[in-house]
Amino acid sequence: DSGRSTELAFVVEPSDDVAVQEQPLLLCCQVEGIPPIRVTWRKNGVRIPDSENAFVLANGSLYVSRFQRLRADGSSDEGEYDCTAQNQYGLVVSRKAKIQAATMSDFHIHPQNAVVEEGGVARFQCQIHGLPEPVILWQKNRMPVNTDNERYTLLPKGVLQITGLRAEDSGIFHCVATNIANVKFSREARLTVSGSHSTAYKDPMILVGPENLTLTVHQTAVLECIATGNPRPIVSWSRLDGRPIGVEGIQVLGTGNLMISDVTVQHSGIYVCAANKPGTRVRRTAQGRLVVQAPAEFVQPPQSISRPAGTTAIFTCVAQGEPPPRITWLRNGQILQASDHIKLKNNNSTLTIYGISQADEAIYQCIAENSAGSTQASARLTVLWADGLPGPPQGVKARTVSATTIQVSWREPLQNTKEIIGYVLHIRRAADPVEMEYQEAVSKSTFQQLVTDLEPSTSYSFYIKAYTSRGASKASDVTVVSTLGEVPAMPSLFIKVINSTAVQATWEPSVKLGQHEGFKLFYRKVHVSQYTGPVLLPSNVTTYNITQLDTSVVYEVKLLAYNQHGDGNSTVRFVSLREPGERTVLNPPCDCMKDEQSNKTSTTGIIIGIHIGVTCIIFCVLFLMFGYRGRLLMCKNVQEQLAPVPAPRGQRSGLTGAARRDERPFGSKRLDLNELERLFPAAPSRDKAPAPGLPASHGDTQLSPLPREDFGVIEEEPPEPPAPGPGPAREG
Repeated sequence: DSGRSTELAFVVEPSDDVAVQEQPLLLCCQVEGIPPIRVTWRKNGVRIPDSENAFVLANGSLYVSRFQRLRADGSSDEGEYDCTAQNQYGLVVSRKAKIQAATMSDFHIHPQNAVVEEGGVARFQCQIHGLPEPVILWQKNRMPVNTDNERYTLLPKGVLQITGLRAEDSGIFHCVATNIANVKFSREARLTVSGSHSTAYKDPMILVGPENLTLTVHQTAVLECIATGNPRPIVSWSRLDGRPIGVEGIQVLGTGNLMISDVTVQHSGIYVCAANKPGTRVRRTAQGRLVVQAPAEFVQPPQSISRPAGTTAIFTCVAQGEPPPRITWLRNGQILQASDHIKLKNNNSTLTIYGISQADEAIYQCIAENSAGSTQASARLTVLWADGLPGPPQGVKARTVSATTIQVSWREPLQNTKEIIGYVLHIRRAADPVEMEYQEAVSKSTFQQLVTDLEPSTSYSFYIKAYTSRGASKASDVTVVSTLGEVPAMPSLFIKVINSTAVQATWEPSVKLGQHEGFKLFYRKVHVSQYTGPVLLPSNVTTYNITQLDTSVVYEVKLLAYNQHGDGNSTVRFVSLREPGERTVLNPPCDCMKDEQSNKTSTTGIIIGIHIGVTCIIFCVLFLMFGYRGRLLMCKNVQEQLAPVPAPRGQRSGLTGAARRDERPFGSKRLDLNELERLFPAAPSRDKAPAPGLPASHGDTQLSPLPREDFGVIEEEPPEPPAPGPGPAREG
């Protein structure tokens, strides 16, 4: 097989064609892959047997010796043809080729006689249908029209335009339609050019505007627009959506026809033809829609894959086209239907096969088709299967333990158990698709597994596979069992005060509640033991109004969900009907005018307070200054009374300048430190009495101690022995 592709695929596929009656027809089909390869042909899905009229050539092509549109027995060679190729790995089907007979109808529009003044515009048209599309040419006086004359414009759809008419343009015109089926001539029409060119003003007018066209990519679009007027109008084109028309492949035919060569999907849109009077804004418009279709083509074709048995195989097929293509999957040439283990997703662009086995080995084809054409791509699935793998686990059983737990047990396979390295338990809800399945790994010595975190009252399916280092065993039998039911969970409850005698209870529906039949609502005054209720509410109700309540009492509201298994836990809320009123008092609405006035009053009060404070400080300072001065005067009087007679200069020393300045004789008395402290003690505390013999106040002012700089201290000489005589001794 060297140099040969191992995948079965088409090198050449049949294509759409138009066949000629009683002529031979050849449809090509070439395949590559591992031989032997058998090629067959089908028409409209039915196999074509070899016969004298149609047979398969050695290269796989189909040869039809005499094509017949309609035979005597009513059969026809027209239809959709495809070829199939098959080898040991599978079967593939080619794209469908539409084969039609070449035909030509009679003319259903013939050119009409026309009389046009000199300098005007003449237009002739003829239409005819045929396969393939007929080519239409024009003749004047039985001779081909001179296409080199720039005043003559021939459009593909059978239109002849003549601008700037002259007398020599008069004559007899007709068209000739030709294709492989026939040649036909239209009726003749006479053109008469009358009079001389008129100079009278005429508003611009569009004689013929663009028609709606539907084409396939790479074809040529011709949008006709012919206008008259005096002066001759200027014809321009634009798109209704405002996008630029562009310049590549764009050409103007004659005096205003728009031709777009090699159209693409981006050329689709509404085109507007405008006839403008030169130098003015006077204009006339006409519009036509161009729709460009694109046949389906693959963006991502499927790829061949190999997967171990029991795993998942995924094929992806992404196609584009205009209109968007429809995707169909084939398995060995047959339409593939979705099933429990075969899923088609993303508009059939993804094919997923779960738990593949040898029966899934095949060639899978993606067919993409739309109104513009179809295409196909194929891929092979190979299932890897090793010899000596274990058999499927035996005796799988499932037992319900609780509302959320199931125990699964099994026995080991009957054969090839030595290489088992473990088991995999496959779990899914019975109602879920296969892709929602999940797995749990189990050691090789364990033959049971407790599956937890399941949903109550739900059916689950289980199966087991044994794994070795070389692959997995076949799946065991599937067992299905349901979990037990349970009471619902606690609902969320919210209380809203409606008015002074009513509240509204609101709760949220949630899947977390589980299966529930409805709700029970209770309420009571907090100081009363008896509840009012239950109020039974269906499961689709989420609000309830409690009315005729007492404004002065706090209420307790209780809600629970219930089902056939019993009542769930309740949610409790407390509410006071006085709260809205209290909140109104505690949080009064803003009175902006009042606040502004209060702010102004507060500012004025602050300013007045500052002035009063400053005034008080000034008075206090003055008061202290006058009190201090009075105290100095008193001290000086005391010093004058108690000062001793000055001693000789050498027997005393002045401690401060102030003391030296104040030294003066005071009889025989001297002033020492102890006496000063007795006369002027430190500032007494308010809770202590003043020193004996010293007045506590001078008038209403309490005296404060004077600094030492204001005093003079005189050192005394040792006292002389007292002279004998009567009289009390005096303290020094």
